[in-house]
Amino acid sequence: MKTAVRFFLVCLLLTGCNDEMKNASYESNPWPLVQNAYIRLPLGAIKPEGWLMDQLRAQAEGLTGNIDEFWPDLMNSAWKGGDGEAWERGPYYLDGLVPLAYLTDDEKLKEKVGRWIEPVISSSTDSGWYGPAKNKDRWPLAVANKVLMQYYEASGDERAIEVLKGYFRYLLSAPPDWPDKEWRGSRAMENAVAGYWLYRKTKEPWILKVIESVQNNSSDWTSYYEKFPWDSAASADKRIPLNWGPDGLTAHVVNNAMAIKYPGLWYQQSNDSRFRDAVHEGINKYDKNHGQAGGRFSGDEHLSGRSPDRGTELCAVVEYMYSLEELYAVLGDNSLADRLEMLAFNALPGTLTADMWAHQYDQQSNQVLVSADERAWSTNGKYSNIYGLMPNFACCLANMHQGWPKFTQSLWMATNDNGLIAAVYGPSRVKAMVAGEIEVTVREETTYPFSGTIRFIINSSKPARFPLYLRIPGWADGVTITYKDRNIMPKAGSTVRLFSRWDPDEVITMEIPMHIRFERRYNNAFSVLRGPLYFSLRMEKEYKSIRMNYDNFGYKGSVDWEIRPLHPWNYGLMIDRGNPARGFELTETQPGEYPFADKGDMIWSADQGKYVKYEKDAPVVINTRGMLIPGWGMKNNSADIPPAGPLMPSGTAEVIQLVPYGCAKLRITEFPVVDVTRIEDAFR
Repeated sequence: MKTAVRFFLVCLLLTGCNDEMKNASYESNPWPLVQNAYIRLPLGAIKPEGWLMDQLRAQAEGLTGNIDEFWPDLMNSAWKGGDGEAWERGPYYLDGLVPLAYLTDDEKLKEKVGRWIEPVISSSTDSGWYGPAKNKDRWPLAVANKVLMQYYEASGDERAIEVLKGYFRYLLSAPPDWPDKEWRGSRAMENAVAGYWLYRKTKEPWILKVIESVQNNSSDWTSYYEKFPWDSAASADKRIPLNWGPDGLTAHVVNNAMAIKYPGLWYQQSNDSRFRDAVHEGINKYDKNHGQAGGRFSGDEHLSGRSPDRGTELCAVVEYMYSLEELYAVLGDNSLADRLEMLAFNALPGTLTADMWAHQYDQQSNQVLVSADERAWSTNGKYSNIYGLMPNFACCLANMHQGWPKFTQSLWMATNDNGLIAAVYGPSRVKAMVAGEIEVTVREETTYPFSGTIRFIINSSKPARFPLYLRIPGWADGVTITYKDRNIMPKAGSTVRLFSRWDPDEVITMEIPMHIRFERRYNNAFSVLRGPLYFSLRMEKEYKSIRMNYDNFGYKGSVDWEIRPLHPWNYGLMIDRGNPARGFELTETQPGEYPFADKGDMIWSADQGKYVKYEKDAPVVINTRGMLIPGWGMKNNSADIPPAGPLMPSGTAEVIQLVPYGCAKLRITEFPVVDVTRIEDAFR
């Protein structure tokens, strides 16, 4: 009887007896929302370590830490009291600067955040509207809402909550204004991110009325994913609308990258599986019709098919990552986290220089020339392929900063049963409350994704009994987890729950085999993968600083690069059909100061005040066999479509080297295949 009473009291305390476990320390979705699978931890709970800290330091020392000191759009931004740009660029920049400052505990960046945030907070009016007086558009406020949300988590400044409450009360009283011919209509449900966060904080039901009104009066992305008009046939027949009207906005790559989360966000409130299912339908249709290596889909600047010469805008990469981060917390589907890792470890570093002083507007899977030449983009200009300050259009210069910090924020999440989950992997440290009242620190020691060994060290002032969950990647067969003299071998794609009494300095080890595997790509080409990393042809290259049709301001490392190959790139990959992994020899080294650099890359040296060549190898180098394909050349200043294989051998086998996609600023990632079994058959 006493046990039953105790259970009832625990139930009442934790869940209100609604048959759902509730975390005692962190706000999960309260009724009437569907319970979220996991709970995002507040900014500051997770800290980067190892190579990930090096990556964030590079970002802090590169454009993110410097851009508002020399780019007029941010120097004079109306968002911080100036008379300059008053639309999206200030909020976009802050959406990355705020988390970067607090993740790295960089006092200079925190001071910089304060100089931006104070004018934003003081701009709130009696109506609830805020921001620059000359801005009348709701779209940039949807981004600013996310900035205030993160700032509150890191600082505890209650004024940020009040500004958000005021703005959502404004939306409650004002008529809907979400036309599908405008950005604010296409992206209206971005407001739901901050809206549901605010509801979790305040429990005020009128906030849900606001979100419902936005959902019902803005672009219908759920039906779009169910019907999906812009498939591969539409791309091949050139029926995708290359305009900025209502139809063209549905084909815009960044809108698609943002919108994939909108049905999933609304699922929390609707409790209708149609909206959850639409997320997976959309991702599958992106892959089938526009999928690219590295987990991204094409859009240069509209959706543009699967050929590896197609580009993807950097804004779409960081927005797709953020969508997946939000969706994983809501839905808990491990395939979402698998894709997030692929984007973070391939597409994101692949479109940035290693020192993060320059970025591309459009990246390509087969990128053999970086130059200011005309390409067959759907709508973008000839500078889109340059690594520079603001090639093509400056939105990515403002928006790129959120990618690495928000990924770091998503490494760990809380669970509804008062535990933690390692959602995606990277060297880090999380400090969080578990078991209702005990603070623990878990260190994650690893060089993942470059290797597959991960050690978790649990520390607290006293033993703590709580569940620790480990996500097993969908590609990872043969994983072994060791703890407390036990060995378990979970299935690929599963989630392992380790529930135990954890003593201080307890260690859990996870070994993830990193086997070479292959993926069939466009026109029967093949890509090489190991773990979450795609591998690309390593090329000797020449960097050349150029002048473009804008001023790069010559501030510290600000530069515009052309990159040209110094040897042939048109290699086929020699594959033995009977044993495809045969002939692949791998070398691992410790990631350097710039984890996604390779030998020969140009790196800004603040000490020397100039660019110097990087002398260290990429963290993983694969030696294998290739063969030049004489008939494969350039078209429209890009590598032509790979010839369909398997190809008959017609040349001499050579040793070629592959490096991670993110380390290869010039690359072949989708290789035509030369069938080596035909060579061997000829000698039998």
